[in-house]
Parts: sequence; C-alpha cells; structure tokens
Amino acid sequence: MAANRAPLIALTALAPVSWGTTYAVTTEFLPPDRPLFTGLMRALPAGLVLLALVRVLPRGAWWWKATVLGVLNIGAFFPLLFLSAYRLPGGMAAVVGSAGPLLVVGLSALLLGQRPTVRNVVAGAVAAFGVSLVVLKAAGALDVPGVAAALASTASMSAGTVLTKRWGRPEGVGPLALTGWQLTAGGLLIAPVAFLAEGAPPALDTPAIGGYAYLALANTAIAYWLWFRGIGRLTATQVTFLGPLSPLTAAVVGWAALGESLTPLQLAGMALAFGATVAGQGAAPSVRMAPAASASSRAASQGAAEDARRRPSASSVETT
Repeated sequence: MAANRAPLIALTALAPVSWGTTYAVTTEFLPPDRPLFTGLMRALPAGLVLLALVRVLPRGAWWWKATVLGVLNIGAFFPLLFLSAYRLPGGMAAVVGSAGPLLVVGLSALLLGQRPTVRNVVAGAVAAFGVSLVVLKAAGALDVPGVAAALASTASMSAGTVLTKRWGRPEGVGPLALTGWQLTAGGLLIAPVAFLAEGAPPALDTPAIGGYAYLALANTAIAYWLWFRGIGRLTATQVTFLGPLSPLTAAVVGWAALGESLTPLQLAGMALAFGATVAGQGAAPSVRMAPAASASSRAASQGAAEDARRRPSASSVETT
C-alpha cells in the first residue's frame, strides 16, 4: 500500500517544493514591498486561466463552499503570510507555519473523526523543531501583530486543508476546477485589499513579468492543483506533513542560487524535518476522497439498502 502511494505523495510534494522557491523569485525578480500585489498576481490570473480551461462553475451550495475554501486557502492565507514575514524576525514566520501539521491533526479529529496518534503528534513536533533549526535567526523582540498574523495564516491554511478533505468535490468535478474556483475567489478577495493598502500596480520590467508568470502558473496554478489533488486521495494529515518541504526548499535554493551558507546545525535541522515528513506519510492509511454523491445516487443507494434489509442474506439462508 505504501509503495502504491509513493508516486502520489511525490507529486503532491512538488507543491510545497515549488512554494519554497517563492522567496528567491520575489527577492530577485519582483518589485520590493508589494506583498499584497504579489499575492494577487499569484492567485487571480492562475484562477482565471484554470476556469477558462475547465469551463465549469460551482452550483448550488458549492458557491459558498468554494468561497469559504478560497478565503481560507488563498484569500486570507496569502496576505497574512506576507504580513507575518515582513513583521517577524528572520525565519519566525516559517517556524510558526511549521506547526500546521499539529493543527491539522487536531482539526482532523474534530471534523473528520480521525483519532490523533502519538506518531502524528511526535512527528509534527519534530518537524517544527527541525524547521526552527534551519530558518530561525537571532533577532530582536517579537512583534505581536506579526505573531498573530503568522498564527492566523497557519490556522487558515490548516482549516482549509481539512475542510477541502471533508467536503470533497461535486460529482463530475475534478481537482482542476476546484483549484480554479478557490484561486479565483481568493484573488477577488485580495484585489481590493491590495489596491487600498498598496495603491496602483507598480511598473513591471521583463524580469518582473517573468517572475509573476512563474508564480501564477507553476508556483500557484499547477502547485495548488497538485495539492488539492493530493488532499482528495490522501489523508489531510499526510498532505500537511509535506508542508515543511517548503522552508527546506527555500534554504536549499538560498544556498545553491543566492550564495547563502548552510551550517551543520541547519543541516541537522533539515534531516530532522525531512525525517518527520517521511514519518508523517506512514501515520495514516490512504483514503481517497470521492466526489460528493448526487441526490439520485444517494436515493438509489438508500433504496438498495432497504431492499437488502427486506431480503434474507445468503449467510442467513445457509444457516437456517
């Protein structure tokens, strides 16, 4: 079973690995001090492209469900994440974010009925500790609004992950459409906030256009499609344990492309966090989230169950 899950886990892991390149792309190619505009350019174009590809819109209750998921996974998560990164000392936002697996463990118990295990809790704590060794740097006093934003962004993404698992997808709708709905809803939420807080869009040169194109397509459209696809086929806990790969990737990219150094302590932290990520994949069995059944299919299932109750089973016939 674990071997069968390996390709799916590897593909899902590409999402946080891609997100780990965001810092390098932002600092090297994009206009400075425009975090909300960057979040907008990541979400809304990607969502509109996916909607144009699938040409499927939500129906019924999925209008509000897609909006809620878009707010939690994109619209609130992006601004809060950038705000915490700007206000907190180096790496602290990533450390707070690495507590996401522990939050998902708790929310999965509350909303999905999945009992927490010692393995999950220990692996989550080790992952957070390992990430702290990699990214945490000495700095001054913590900023209270920054800490609150970091906690809120982590809680937002964790709740969005668990609700995505709980609600599944409408019948006949694939993960690409679900991703497009959420990115569009989240981008539309970010747009007015970005223009009110940061003003008109900045002038963009060729590197900035290329950077935004990469963030919108590879880093967001494809990455979030892989992420939500993984949530549909794995447990929410398994998927969120892949999250620490993002700060680990950022550290590797900083070393390989930006000339940053890695100390022995950071390397030890990377080993701990990666080991916890691997351990988190074996913490629960694979569960494929089927699309929500239609009313007619539910009625048919209920009718079949009623007929079965009225008829004697094969075992009861044999024993009488």
